[in-house]
Amino acid sequence: MTNDAQEEFHPTPVVVLGVVPDDPPYRMVEINGEVVGAAQDMVDVIRLAHQAGVTDVDLDDPSVVRWVGGAKYKWVP
Repeated sequence: MTNDAQEEFHPTPVVVLGVVPDDPPYRMVEINGEVVGAAQDMVDVIRLAHQAGVTDVDLDDPSVVRWVGGAKYKWVP
């Protein structure tokens, strides 16, 4: 029997929000709960994460990056 109340919650360090329909479209990126900038592609997500101190960025690992409003290949509305 496990005690769920004692398990620690570890939020995903990188959250990529849904596409903003602008010209060009972009997605806002949060690192550890704070908005750090806008990304126009996956390279921007990695760059923003590195600038915020997250050095091991596996875009396919849901414990590292959470994609909201579409997967990593969705960059247009």
